[in-house]
Amino acid sequence: MSQSETKPFDYIIHNVNIATLSEQYASEDNPYGVIENGMVGVTGGVITYLGDYDTKVNSKETIDAQGQWLTPGLIDCHTHLVYGGNRASEFEMRLNGVAYEEIAKAGGGIISSVRATREATEEELFQSAAKRLQSFIDEGVTTIEIKSGYGLDTENEIKMLKVAKRLEQEFSIRVSTTFLGAHALPPEFKDNSDGYIDLVCNDMIPKIAEQGLADCVDAFCENIGFSYAQTERVFKAAQQHGLKVKLHAEQLSDQSGAGLAADYNALSADHLEYLSQDSIDKMAKSGTVAVLLPGAFYFLRETKLPPMDELRQAGVPIAVASDSNPGTSPAQSLLLMLNMACTLFRMTPLEALQGVTINAAKALGLEDNVGSIEIGKSAELALWDIDHPNQLSYQLGGNNLVKVFN
Repeated sequence: MSQSETKPFDYIIHNVNIATLSEQYASEDNPYGVIENGMVGVTGGVITYLGDYDTKVNSKETIDAQGQWLTPGLIDCHTHLVYGGNRASEFEMRLNGVAYEEIAKAGGGIISSVRATREATEEELFQSAAKRLQSFIDEGVTTIEIKSGYGLDTENEIKMLKVAKRLEQEFSIRVSTTFLGAHALPPEFKDNSDGYIDLVCNDMIPKIAEQGLADCVDAFCENIGFSYAQTERVFKAAQQHGLKVKLHAEQLSDQSGAGLAADYNALSADHLEYLSQDSIDKMAKSGTVAVLLPGAFYFLRETKLPPMDELRQAGVPIAVASDSNPGTSPAQSLLLMLNMACTLFRMTPLEALQGVTINAAKALGLEDNVGSIEIGKSAELALWDIDHPNQLSYQLGGNNLVKVFN
């Protein structure tokens, strides 16, 4: 422990069981990469020691974890956290037998969220999103992705992204921002989808890139969204402005969007219930992460499962996220998504936990900094009063979080 002999740690956590979720420590007999009764040393917000406890350690602060469990801070890599209003009344209408088409014709659906988001001030959007964000923070989430996509014009898309940036400034959490202008057609472009994509590519993306408001660009490639060709135009515009891409793909039908995303080295393709083997092969080759969204699958009462075995066999990294949004997954619990991933998609507790740590980090391009407990990575950690990490997926309700370090 040469580091501790020359410079004191800012703090150490000892008497702790560490689920590193790191390939460096994992093995067939130790799949979670557990270090029992270990110690973590942190200096300048970075993990600088990991291993056995040294009683001679030099540290400014010592934290006795009393045998509890330490994991990487959780990561929600797909949310639509900033929006105006809610759609609880539509939920009730659907359950009373009103068809979605009728709801949409009456001004409901995503357009109702667009209308409410446009009408809301930046401060109103911040205050409503802050409440939702706090729910995630309270469950050990230390990194979250937030998309735009309910403004659908330049001014309001920028407004949403500014709110997401402000959330990072005012809360103790890392926020990755994604521009999702190609989410749906706004009313003013109802019969002119190519015209709207022109606006996205030629006006929105350049201005958002210039202001540094987005880390990535996303789109909804679907038979009720945007075509393969239109999505490719968005990807090309994003790359021209130095922005990485990701995609809502194959949720309702196979449009080969995930394969297109892989062709553009996308960080992730998300939903994927109708994913083809050809697209799986492309994702495996490009390293594109498969982000599964069990909350939307549950809320929409879908029956078409993502091709889990094929993704595993191809070695595609699998992440899990909340898809927190007002219309199809009004979820504010990533822990609940762990259980849903296991029960609905037959993921193992280990796969689910990897899905909200190291693989979620890969889906945001942050795997070199967060997502596992390793020397040199950011000390974004969660301490839990549990008997084993598999309990995080097993439990329905409740919250065993003791403390977050970040």
